Amino acid sequence: MSKYSFPGHSQLTRVHKASMAGVAALGAAALAVTLVPGQDTQAQAETVSSAPVTYTTSAGTQQIKDVQASVTDQQASASEKAKQAAAKIKAQQEAEAKKKADAEAKAKADAAAKAKAEADAKAKKEREAQEAASRAAARKPVYANNLDGWIKQSLDIMQAKGIPGSYNGLYSNIMRESTGNPNAINGWDVNAQNGTPSIGLLQVIQPTFDAYHVDGTSTNIYDPVANITAAANYAAHTYGSIDNVSSAY
Repeated sequence: MSKYSFPGHSQLTRVHKASMAGVAALGAAALAVTLVPGQDTQAQAETVSSAPVTYTTSAGTQQIKDVQASVTDQQASASEKAKQAAAKIKAQQEAEAKKKADAEAKAKADAAAKAKAEADAKAKKEREAQEAASRAAARKPVYANNLDGWIKQSLDIMQAKGIPGSYNGLYSNIMRESTGNPNAINGWDVNAQNGTPSIGLLQVIQPTFDAYHVDGTSTNIYDPVANITAAANYAAHTYGSIDNVSSAY
């Protein structure tokens, strides 16, 4: 170990050594100048002071270049990392935007599918209702506009309303009361004398017709079907059935 040492340092760096060598060389040059015979002392001093002193050696220059290269490499690495981070953020943003767009598209598709399903269900329901109406219309009997048709239509209504009676029971009472004339009016019996003459096929007075009128039939007492059905309803409540009536009632 050298007998000269610096506090905190066990070894000298190449830069330090090179600098010291430069100082030593400068001192030797200055000494050589002072030993030249006949040279002015002041001139010697000016020569020494004007001589450039260089402390940088080839090793120090290389070290500086190495540091500069390292800094350049670090800057390039930082720039690359920044580019990678920006690319990653951009990719995440694009992925989120795509996810949002896909969700919106799915929501629209689901809404459209729901609307179509509801429209199809509504159309199916309407179609089924029309088909049912068509079937009902096809099954609905067509009644002749005569005594036979009136009796048959009244019997269908009576059956639907739970009013007892038969074709023969209705027919026999109609023939006895009006001989099948829906416009027949009794103007001489006690009802007529009291101001409420018997009217229609089964000779019903207006108060009785109004009290026993059957929903779904005409409110006109002269209407054949309404007259028969109201009279049959009255007979059912009074005698149990029109079939039980064989005389004026």
